[in-house]
Amino acid sequence: MLELQHIKWETPSGEEILKDVNIVFPDNKLVVITGPNGGGKTTIAKIISGIEKPTGGKILLNGNDITNKDITERARMGISFAFQQPIRFKGITVKDLLSLATEKPLSDGELSVLLHKVGLCAKDYLDREINSALSGGEIKRIEIATVLARNTPLAVFDEPEAGIDLWSFTNLIQTFTDLKNEKKATLVIISHQERILSIADEVIVLSGGKVEKQGPAEEILPDILSNTRGKYCCPKGREIN
Repeated sequence: MLELQHIKWETPSGEEILKDVNIVFPDNKLVVITGPNGGGKTTIAKIISGIEKPTGGKILLNGNDITNKDITERARMGISFAFQQPIRFKGITVKDLLSLATEKPLSDGELSVLLHKVGLCAKDYLDREINSALSGGEIKRIEIATVLARNTPLAVFDEPEAGIDLWSFTNLIQTFTDLKNEKKATLVIISHQERILSIADEVIVLSGGKVEKQGPAEEILPDILSNTRGKYCCPKGREIN
């Protein structure tokens, strides 16, 4: 179980982004964090993964304090992270990256399944370099495939729908639904999208650096959709600003 206790974070200039955030992420559930832009959602994702360190509070993983663990240590402990804007790796092929993610060679069949889950054809992508020749959407889907390949107990996805076409987005929803139903990992997704919110077990609304609402999706989602449609989320995979 992952638990954030009294988490605070401020910029080097002293701007307070997170203000005493307390969240318990239940094991083997799909949890979606939503809320207005600037509310601290991406900061929470980076703090969980170890990219950012909180300026106050504790992070517990299965009862162990991991607050001072860096991103590499947390990765070894079973935490995966997919960036909102993925990194490009010139000279490394898609096949190389997926094999590095799993730390073992993968068969062509296994590679094909991973890429199909994110809407990519293995024969067209396995030998391609992860460089500027790939579009932002292609890079995003490849990174999500690496997270799926790692198969860790905890995976964090920062706006996985960004830059993805509608067909691939639909495929991605099915992938998240399948992972949720397998109940083998805790999935934390940062998203504004109604279709992603609709498959969540738990929904957390983060606004102004604080948890505004948290609870089972069937309790939280109707209130969000009826009272704040367009402020927190959007229908049919489209983002409303």
